[in-house]
Amino acid sequence: MLVPLLDARHPLLWIRKGQGMAGRGEALRLEFTGESRFRDACETWRQVTAAATVVDPLGTPGTGLIAFGAFAFSGQSALTSVLIVPELVIGKRDGVFWLTRVRVLAEGETVPPRHPERSVAPALPPATGFGAEYRISLLPGAANPDTYRAAVEEAVERITHGDLEKVVLARDLVGRLPADSDLRRVIFDLALGYPDCWTFAVDGLIGSSPETLVRVDHGTVSARVLAGTISRGRDAEADHDQAVALATSAKDLDEHRFAVASVMTALAPHSTTLIASEIPFTLKLPNLWHLASDVEGALSDGSTSLDLIASLHPTAAVAGTPTRDALALIERLEPFDRGRYAGPVGWVGADGDGEWAVALRCAQVDDSGSITAYAGAGIVAGSDPQHELLETKMKFRPMVEAFG
Repeated sequence: MLVPLLDARHPLLWIRKGQGMAGRGEALRLEFTGESRFRDACETWRQVTAAATVVDPLGTPGTGLIAFGAFAFSGQSALTSVLIVPELVIGKRDGVFWLTRVRVLAEGETVPPRHPERSVAPALPPATGFGAEYRISLLPGAANPDTYRAAVEEAVERITHGDLEKVVLARDLVGRLPADSDLRRVIFDLALGYPDCWTFAVDGLIGSSPETLVRVDHGTVSARVLAGTISRGRDAEADHDQAVALATSAKDLDEHRFAVASVMTALAPHSTTLIASEIPFTLKLPNLWHLASDVEGALSDGSTSLDLIASLHPTAAVAGTPTRDALALIERLEPFDRGRYAGPVGWVGADGDGEWAVALRCAQVDDSGSITAYAGAGIVAGSDPQHELLETKMKFRPMVEAFG
């Protein structure tokens, strides 16, 4: 397990089903703001990798020079977007473990010659026990239940009048950590409870996301689109009925169709061989069923994973349709800054390959210990405000339980 190797206060992690990478320290930190944050990140990362000397005998995803990243949802956000290159990466994939050390040379310093016969394997940092237990209650933030229901009502009215087809509205929960709390406790609970999700920790953004925004691996691009949600049943029969209800729900199927079309449209300029699932399938998580579709193709223009997240974000699954109208309504109806919630989170390698998820089922923890968790629901013509509130409650469950 990689979690015990993390820094207790500043964890860097990307894992799914026990496989992925853990980072320690910061060899390089790159920050970006505004509407140009993706473009600036692409260009800066190209400059960094062009100047780097990389020795990577394994050549598998996640080895060599990598950066962990988390991007703000909006260009107007007060929170910066970051790429962080750790000083040390501990990785595990397909039964293979590796260590990567990164060193930033001082001005005028040259790369020392390599002597393989005298090289010494870098030491693995010691796994340490978790700090004291704590239980945090997350309480309504700027968007309380009444505020949220009113926002949904207004959104449905706008959709009914034909102003837009779908908008995703979120609400927030807030709390505070005790001093010197060990964030690995929360991360461990998420990774253990949601092994099929991407569990991540990047610059205080912590969560377990079921949605793959994009994965680029040696010229192949893939994504998993989620839209449409229902709670799990109390027993096997009820659970089956819930899955069937979701798979036949006109409201959820419409919401899902918008999300898939959004991804296909964004990726089409980069691939001429895109294929999507003909019909969505039901994806089972510990507390929810989701409608899901997989998209895959071969890249035709040499795009990197950073290029593609710039093209994809924001998808209809986290913004709405049409995108511009949905974003304007989100700005007006949500009484808070989303920060990095629903933005891309993941990693990029020196070759541009990488894995990125949509930052869902997550919370941002700042240096003072302040916690803000987020959850949203897709609003379409048939949405009921109380039902959408309950959907956000279900989506808050991973973070509420992990902190509590």
